[in-house]
Amino acid sequence: MSEKNREGKRTARERLAVEREKQKAVERRRRTLIVGASVVCVLGLAAVIGVVAANSGKDDTSDNAGPVVAPSGANGTDALAIPVGKESAKSTLTVWEDFRCPACKAFETTYRPTIHELTEAGQLKVEYHLATLIDGNMGGSGSRNAANAAACAQDAGKFTAYHDVLYENQPSETDDAYSKNSKLIELAGKVDGLDTPAFRTCVEDGTHNSWVEKSNQAFQNGHFGGTPTVLFNGKNIYQDQTMTPAKLKQMVEEADKG
Repeated sequence: MSEKNREGKRTARERLAVEREKQKAVERRRRTLIVGASVVCVLGLAAVIGVVAANSGKDDTSDNAGPVVAPSGANGTDALAIPVGKESAKSTLTVWEDFRCPACKAFETTYRPTIHELTEAGQLKVEYHLATLIDGNMGGSGSRNAANAAACAQDAGKFTAYHDVLYENQPSETDDAYSKNSKLIELAGKVDGLDTPAFRTCVEDGTHNSWVEKSNQAFQNGHFGGTPTVLFNGKNIYQDQTMTPAKLKQMVEEADKG
């Protein structure tokens, strides 16, 4: 073999070796880019999940929070409960609810006649706590605005009647109709004597918005499973699959006998 041929083969081998090294370098860069992109995706997904989890059940309406103004007659810890019924009643029903919550409407529709009967008879007192769970989960401000309007009705001594009207006219869960003050004022017309300048001002100014937000925070801190949460003398009865209005009435009557 001539010197010229040997030199040609050596040059070809060197070129092939150089090309292989280039390909290895490209492959290393490609793997690095893939790993890096995967890390970014994982971190990005974790960040998104973290934001979703952090905001689950929370509303986004606290930016304009003003002073905490409890409605007239509110009691309990931090004055976050709206009481209905006689204080002397031996049984207490604690209800955590959201005016946009379909399950809350279902509970109210089923149990309202019995609850009214027992509170009017002085056998049961109810403590209503207002939450904004649906605002946090679905977006909007209807839960908060409706709760504020209900607190304004409490100022006027018309909470129970307006509370019932809100559930009787509840929009679908995805419809944030209660975010409109005009709708809440319109419904006040269904309660005798409620649609007054004082009530309208209270609704339009969001007088109790910060109180509602504080109530919702108490709901979050309580780690309840959802709305409604219904406690009878401290025991969760909403989770009792055997519970009926008749059974609730029996429990109240037994407690009343002492």
